[in-house]
Amino acid sequence: MSVSTGTPTYASPVDHVAYGQYGPGRLHLSPGWGRPLYPFQDRITADGSSGLRAEPGRYHLYVAWVCPYAHRAAIVRRLTGLEEVVSLSYVDDERDGRGWAFRPGRGPDPVNGFTLLEQAYDATERGYAGHISVPVLWDREQGRIVSNNFPDITLDLATQFERWADPAADLYPAPLRPEINKLNAWIQSDVNAGVSRVARAHGQERERERHRVVAALEWLDERLAGRRFLTGDTVTEADVRLWVTLARYDAAYNREHRITEWDLSGFEHLWGYARDLYRRPAFRETTEGLPAAWDAPHGRGTR
Repeated sequence: MSVSTGTPTYASPVDHVAYGQYGPGRLHLSPGWGRPLYPFQDRITADGSSGLRAEPGRYHLYVAWVCPYAHRAAIVRRLTGLEEVVSLSYVDDERDGRGWAFRPGRGPDPVNGFTLLEQAYDATERGYAGHISVPVLWDREQGRIVSNNFPDITLDLATQFERWADPAADLYPAPLRPEINKLNAWIQSDVNAGVSRVARAHGQERERERHRVVAALEWLDERLAGRRFLTGDTVTEADVRLWVTLARYDAAYNREHRITEWDLSGFEHLWGYARDLYRRPAFRETTEGLPAAWDAPHGRGTR
């Protein structure tokens, strides 16, 4: 069982000379690795049928402010009102070859006193040599990682803790699940991962990937012309998955890789939708660095 520690302990500063860049030897994208990139995929269930029962105070989320996939978990936790049920802490924004770490800027690991997130992985699987990712869902009782598979983590938070959750928050309503699942898969492929493919591609391949993202944004803009959120009048899992990319679009993806010639405000309905979500505490309070334009009254974008 993991316990909180007393005196905070931290990793040494980022040192790319000593430890190199993160990635080589860790990402294991070759077929020879033979395992998923996110290999810890246990599930929490309300009744404990999975062996992991939803309980207040038992689970902890390790996340990063800068990671959109971890950002999803922070938003869902806040939307569902689980702040006192599932605890959360942040790793440092920067990483070297050691992976995510705990440093004074974001605070210590309040659960185990780890200095490197790698230690959580090693405690779960001795000698683990794979990708060190966030979010990580940790089980205090068993002293191990439940999951680092980000799509499962948010779904479990949204559905398995209903006994303690805000009853007004239903991010994965049963009648809409087929539609949400379809949207989630498409958003992941053409938007969330799409912007990263543009960054990695070159030449004609880059142009194809760029046009794929633009087409997705245009389709979303058209869809939102007739509805407030992606599936209707309430926020669902699909909105959370999309928003973390929209929040980073101007400042990161488009500025660095020039996906479009205009910024997000060029998509009239998508821009209004993104700012509508930002007005909600769960989105605003888990996000840093958005400019004043995100607080401006809704209006027609220019393109």
